Amino acid sequence: MNLTLRLRRGRHSASPSALAVKRTKPMRNLRLKLGITILAIFVLGSFILPFFTSVDPSQQGIYLKNLPLSGQHLLGTNALGQDIFWFLVFAIRNSLLLGITVSLGITVISTFVGLSAGYIGGWYERLIMLVIDAFVTIPILPILMIILSVLAHGNSSFLVIGVALVIFGWAWGARTVRSMALSLREREFINMARFSGASTFNIITSEIFPYVYAYIVVNFINTILFVINTEAALAVIGLSKVEVPTLGSILFWALNYNALLIGQLSWLVAPIVATVLLFLGLFLTSTGYNEFSAARRGVA
Repeated sequence: MNLTLRLRRGRHSASPSALAVKRTKPMRNLRLKLGITILAIFVLGSFILPFFTSVDPSQQGIYLKNLPLSGQHLLGTNALGQDIFWFLVFAIRNSLLLGITVSLGITVISTFVGLSAGYIGGWYERLIMLVIDAFVTIPILPILMIILSVLAHGNSSFLVIGVALVIFGWAWGARTVRSMALSLREREFINMARFSGASTFNIITSEIFPYVYAYIVVNFINTILFVINTEAALAVIGLSKVEVPTLGSILFWALNYNALLIGQLSWLVAPIVATVLLFLGLFLTSTGYNEFSAARRGVA
């Protein structure tokens, strides 16, 4: 009788680890889905809405100045005679374009350098680590401020900012990827691939890359956040091309024209709220995907 009861309990009970996975999986999916939803709203909105207007939001004096919120101007107009809503839409689009483009360049360089240094080793790894350590110790924002002030005279194009961010932003990711590749190159399956005659390129791309793929995706998303934040900081202090709508340039003009004192709260509050929500979407997507990939490896 007791044996029968135990067997029945065993059929309907699960291990504590399995129950923990079942409890946490919906929450992980919720975090990832929420982040993707927020990003989808920003991406689709900023890339689709510009087709519904023929006005260049960066042009000044198109509308009457400091108009309140209305059906025609959803966020009112600013002291430059610009529609705040449309300026914000174009600002989000430009910031996302810059963030994705620069993040892609940083991710490609850091992945290639990190994987090759971690697997090949020897003098090549020592040389690469010397370069990486040199770039890691460089404070990015002060260096960018100096470069942009001297070379671009405080009015830098997106190309100059993007190239500078790629040059000084790849080292941290490369260092982490290198350490992951370093721990993988001594695994048994890597030795089997090496002894079977697989080339270095095939081993790196087919054997090692799948194990660092999840980190690369998370680092790519985090780098977008870093790029947007850095450009916004440069724009607020006037070192970016503030005539072009970005999340930083809209704050630059709002602070320059004392938006709070003239009663234009939407000019200052709207870009801050949009930036916070965008960063929240990037953060939730990054952490959600990281937990999802970790759970998937644990279940597998």
